[in-house]
Amino acid sequence: MASRSLNKVMLIGHLGKDAETRYTQSGTAVTNLTVATSRRYKSPQTGEWQEDTEWHDVVLWKAENLANYLQKGKQVYVEGRLQTRSWDDQSGVKKYRTEVIADPFGVILLSSRDEAGGGAPSGGGNRLAAKAQPAAAGGEGGGGGGGDDFGDQGITDDDVPF
Repeated sequence: MASRSLNKVMLIGHLGKDAETRYTQSGTAVTNLTVATSRRYKSPQTGEWQEDTEWHDVVLWKAENLANYLQKGKQVYVEGRLQTRSWDDQSGVKKYRTEVIADPFGVILLSSRDEAGGGAPSGGGNRLAAKAQPAAAGGEGGGGGGGDDFGDQGITDDDVPF
């Protein structure tokens, strides 16, 4: 009888820095982002509210067109799976890194941190599809405002690559 297992991660948090896209030797785009999630709790010792922040490294494959939209402070929903990789550093010490490998359609831009309402989702969010497109297809357009959460950046719905 085959055993069943599940490796699923769902995060809602804020980007700690702008997303960065690099390319493998074969030319495949790899976009990296860092998502901060926080939890609030009352300390049993002091009775005061405490906040813990956890940082998550997220990897998107073949998503070079998304980095333009994933900027520091934006609130995002990320769905994917956990993957741990290991390597030996220059001194021969084994190092480990656990990352969230995002699903191809598993990143949704919810809002920016500076929006009114403390970062609550506005308008249901925008799904950012991690579609592979030629780099020559361009990223940002010359939009003129309007269009969901992108209006403050001069990006319209027509500029979003999906």
